[in-house]
Formats: sequence, structure tokens, C-alpha cells
Amino acid sequence: MSEDRLLRELRATLRDGGLRGSFLVRDLATGDELGIDPDLEFPIASLVKIPLAIATLERVRRGELDPARQIEVAPGRVAAPGPTGLSRFRHPARMAVDDLLYLGVSISDSTSADALFALTPPAEVARILDELGLDGVFVRHPMGDLEDTPVDRLHPADAHLAHSLAIGASTSGRGHPVWQLDIARANTGTARAFTELLQALWTPSAIDPGIATRVRELMGANLLRQRLAPDFSSDATVWSSKTGTLLNLRHETGVVEHADGQAFAVTALTESQVPAGRQPEAEALMGQVARALRDQLRQG
Repeated sequence: MSEDRLLRELRATLRDGGLRGSFLVRDLATGDELGIDPDLEFPIASLVKIPLAIATLERVRRGELDPARQIEVAPGRVAAPGPTGLSRFRHPARMAVDDLLYLGVSISDSTSADALFALTPPAEVARILDELGLDGVFVRHPMGDLEDTPVDRLHPADAHLAHSLAIGASTSGRGHPVWQLDIARANTGTARAFTELLQALWTPSAIDPGIATRVRELMGANLLRQRLAPDFSSDATVWSSKTGTLLNLRHETGVVEHADGQAFAVTALTESQVPAGRQPEAEALMGQVARALRDQLRQG
């Protein structure tokens, strides 16, 4: 199938499935890539934990942070479904910086991430990204700011109302009255920017090799595997990734490494047009589209 025909069919499939999406798949060896609207900017939710990890580890490398330093973390005491790790703890805990990195990236614990943001604030993370030549990811606020959205103020039975607001209130310039969905105020990025970040982590770049290795390990230990992982995990592949979820946004960015040596960066940023919190069909559709793009490149 020609690339043009494939892209037309995938766009139609996304539309019919109630998703708007930005996808980019890149062969990390050749630079060949195939995507759907890869330069469309999105709020990135928990994907920001990747640049946070890079910045934290860079400060460790410089001697500014001790990875064994113990941090007392207040309990998140979150009872609603979704959050993980320290976010659900009922009592204070003492954790090493290095262990906070694992909890923040590999199980996407936002309380752990905010303990790291307290050490390296968003503006400092952004500055380190700029020093490393990593453009297109904008870090403006910690994770705790994402916990005050309309869905957090409603009874779970009324969650569809928050999703309806998220879907219907966006402006033509991608502004939004829910500030966490407004690209001028949220942490934001594009599929291309995250693919460039993956390229920098998996191939030689300005990122220190030891830091790149550690971030790859953290992403390889990702426990949230319901989205793209089913289409990229097998006995002959290794899938390393990070997910991001907020209201009607569902994202994932990662690298699939094949036993024959080929490696592909895969980024999928999507927003659902269906006012529902649980959408396994959307998760499966994301994987289907990303897999089709990878297959086209791999066969190409």
C-alpha cells in the first residue's frame, strides 16, 4: 500500500473511532519517518516526567543532587481510581531521590514526580532541556496542578460531564477554559519533539550516556502497558515507553527494539471526542494506528 493511501485510511479510522491524533514513527538508524500531524501541539500530562528525569539525573551528574538523599514525602491520600504509588499513601514516607525517579517514571506516580520538581522546579527543567538542545517540550508547572480539573470536582458517575467540557470548549487556536488543556498554559509538546527526545536518549547526543541509559531503563520498566504495548511487545521485541493521561487526552511515547537490531521511536498524542473516562477501544485504536505506521516503515 502507498504511504498516501495508508495515511488517508488511518485518518479515517481515527475519525470513525472518535479520536483526533498526532503520530510519528521514526527509524532511529536511518531517520526515515512517517506520521500524522506530527507538529500539532498538545498538553502532555505525565509525559513531562521524561524531561523531569533527564534534568534530575543531569543535576546528579553535576554533583548538585545526591541520588541517595532521603526526601520526606507527604502522603497523597488519593482515593479515586487512577493514581499510583505515593499518591495513594496514607502516611508520610522517606524515599531516596533515585527511588523517586523509579516511582515517577516507571509507575507514573505524580506525588513522587512533584517531590522531584520541588528539587528541580519546572523553570530549571526547561533550562536544562534548552542546554541539551532538546526543543519543543515546554515545562511550566508540576504534576499537582493537574489534580484540580473538572473531573476531580465531580462524582464519578458524572465524569462524562467533565469530558464533555474538555471536548466541546476548545478554541480554534487550541486554547481552553480548563487551563490544563490550554496549550499556552499547560506543559506541552508535539509528537515530533518527543520523537527527537527519544532519538537523543537512544542514540549518541548531548545527553550524557549514563543518563540516557538510566532513563531507558526506567522507561523499559514502565508498568502501564494497556495502550501501545500490546502492539509492540513480543518475545522478539523490547518496548520502553511513558504514558500520559488527562481528561480526554491519551498519549504514549516509546521505542520498540527488534531482535534484528532495528529500533523505531513511536509517539502517539491523542484527544478523544467521546465523553467517557474509560475507553479501551481508544487505547486499542492508538496501538493499531501506531503499529500500521511502524509496519509501513519496516517494510519500506
